[in-house]
Amino acid sequence: MGAEAMCMARFKGQKAEGKARLETEVLQFRSGELKLSIPFKQMSKVVARDGTLSVTFPDGTAAFDLGPVAAKWQDKILHPPSRLAKLGAKREWRVSALGVHDEAFLKELENAVAYLSIGRVAKASHAIFLGATNEAELGRIGKLKSSLRPDGALWVIRPKGRPEISEMAVMRAGQAAGLVDVKVVSFSPTHTAEKFVIPLRARP
Repeated sequence: MGAEAMCMARFKGQKAEGKARLETEVLQFRSGELKLSIPFKQMSKVVARDGTLSVTFPDGTAAFDLGPVAAKWQDKILHPPSRLAKLGAKREWRVSALGVHDEAFLKELENAVAYLSIGRVAKASHAIFLGATNEAELGRIGKLKSSLRPDGALWVIRPKGRPEISEMAVMRAGQAAGLVDVKVVSFSPTHTAEKFVIPLRARP
């Protein structure tokens, strides 16, 4: 989940009160009169001054009266977390990766965790990354759950905007396996990662 704040926004002579939302790669604003979605990569200038966050991008400069959080949002935009930080990777982790074909990510994992099994699931995994391109492949989630540590996480990595594997289908598959969804992150420009964990009441 991203950070949210109600604020006044100004853009191209318009002024509107609404909800600003800071995600991992985009700043959004929604109100009845004004809607903005500004990817970090399109921002050429980001300034926080006197409680106002000003963002310059190809369409112009938008200003958001955020108060005390303006400086924090500026820092998050200018210094976004790495992919592994967003996924919560830790040095002591045992990790399994199945159906994941992102070689750069696998290399990142290999260098960041204690143990990585590619193509086969390791027992007592702190994290399991399941790459899926269609709904049928989600049927593996139930079986993979048994290889998770009680406090472990199963991440489903899926292509963005593909009807054959929608976010709703992933959520349903996780719930059917007895897991709860707790987080969604932008894994790459083309893929999304959704995190599932074992409910506290079901952990031994």
